[in-house]
Amino acid sequence: MTNQERLAIIARHIAAGVEIPCEDGIILDEHTTIGAGSIIYPGTILRNCTIGSGVTLNHVQAQDCTIGDGCTLGPWVHLRPGTVLGENVHVGNFVEIKNTQVGAGTKISHLSYLGDATVGERVNVGCGLAVANYAGQKGVKHRTVIEDGAFIGCNNAIVAPVTIGENAYTAAGSTITEDVPPGALVIARARQVHKARKIH
Repeated sequence: MTNQERLAIIARHIAAGVEIPCEDGIILDEHTTIGAGSIIYPGTILRNCTIGSGVTLNHVQAQDCTIGDGCTLGPWVHLRPGTVLGENVHVGNFVEIKNTQVGAGTKISHLSYLGDATVGERVNVGCGLAVANYAGQKGVKHRTVIEDGAFIGCNNAIVAPVTIGENAYTAAGSTITEDVPPGALVIARARQVHKARKIH
C-alpha cells in the first residue's frame, strides 16, 4: 500500500471539522477514528484509538484507547492500552495512564501515573500521584478504585488494592495502603519533627 492510499483510508475515519494545524509529527493509523470539531496538534501519535468530538490532543501518544467527547489532553501525555476516558476529562502534562477507566469531568493535571485503576466522575488528582499496582510476583497487578468526587492530594502514593471512597480527601504527601471511607480525610505521612543542632 502506498502512503497516498494509506492517507486516503485514514481520511475516511476523520469527521468533518477536525483541525490538524500541521501534519508534521502526527501519526494516525487506519484503525483510529476522530470525531467532529477535534484539534490534533503536532507530536501526537494515535494507534487504534477512538477519539470523540471536540477533543484537543497536544503531544499525546495513545494506543488501544477511547477518549470521550470534550476531553483535553497534553502536552506530553501517554495513554497505554485499555485506557478509557469519559467526557470532559482533563489530562495535563507528563501524565501516564494504563488500563484505567476515568469518569466524566475528572482532572489529572500533571506529573502522575495511574495504572490498573477505576476513577470516578469529578475526581481531582493532585500533581505527583503514583499508583503502585504491581505486586512484584508472577506479574500480578492489583486495582485501585477512586470513587466519585474524591480529592487526591499532591505527591500521593496509592498502594493497590485500595478503594478511596466517594468525596474522600487524601492529604498531600500521603502513602495510602488501606481503604478510605466515603467523605473521610486521610493523612498518612510521618509527623514533622524539629531537633536542635549546633551550628559551627
